[in-house]
Amino acid sequence: MSPAELYLDLLIRAIANTIYGDPPIAPGQDKKFKLRDRERGKDWPQQAHSMIGLRRLENLRDLCLTVIDESIPGDFIETGVWRGGACILMRGVLAARDDKSRRVWVADSFQGLPPPDAAKYPLDAGYNFHEFPQLAISLEQVRSNFAAYGLLDEQVRFVKGWFRDTLSTIPAERFALIRLDGDLYESTIQALDALYPKLSPGGFCIIDDYEIAACRQAVADYRKAHGIEAPMKAIDWTGSYWRKPLSVSEPTILK
Repeated sequence: MSPAELYLDLLIRAIANTIYGDPPIAPGQDKKFKLRDRERGKDWPQQAHSMIGLRRLENLRDLCLTVIDESIPGDFIETGVWRGGACILMRGVLAARDDKSRRVWVADSFQGLPPPDAAKYPLDAGYNFHEFPQLAISLEQVRSNFAAYGLLDEQVRFVKGWFRDTLSTIPAERFALIRLDGDLYESTIQALDALYPKLSPGGFCIIDDYEIAACRQAVADYRKAHGIEAPMKAIDWTGSYWRKPLSVSEPTILK
């Protein structure tokens, strides 16, 4: 491995904390570290800065490197960041490649998930993610996590608030990679509506919660409404992504 490859590999293991193996904190989970669960993103770690697991972190690294190597224009963004681990990795990839042209947008309410709006989004009825304080991580804590890796700088931009209020106002002209981790139909469709038109041809759209029925339906509805036929590719038991075809005409971006 090159020094850059070694750095990113170690960064992933630190973000997922497979090094020290902290136990999970989710209600009802066995309070014992299990490497297989951490690899697959099947637990809520006590200390690790991401719960998406090694496989999805490795995929994120690879897709970030691909758009850099292929000069796909645009910034990186994650919607729904928890402790910030995936965004920290995005910034780490830029550092490893000495890419100073892109920014990482860190979008979250920083107060957990919203209560389901079942009247407007019936498929979200019954989901109670908003009741878990473990999912509400403050902006100050996420900033501190970036700083702990030496990756808090002007290339990192924080977007605080509910997606319906914030995502359409982000002053980025293009994205090369969008990573959506909002769990609900509402969060997923709002992120797609606001961000996918800005995704450059050749860029990647990653869906973290594709196993969740409401999220999966939001993706299906958006793809059908916009005639998106690019194949979905599975990362693990829940993570999936597709690549925007290079032949797609450049979107019109209002400045």
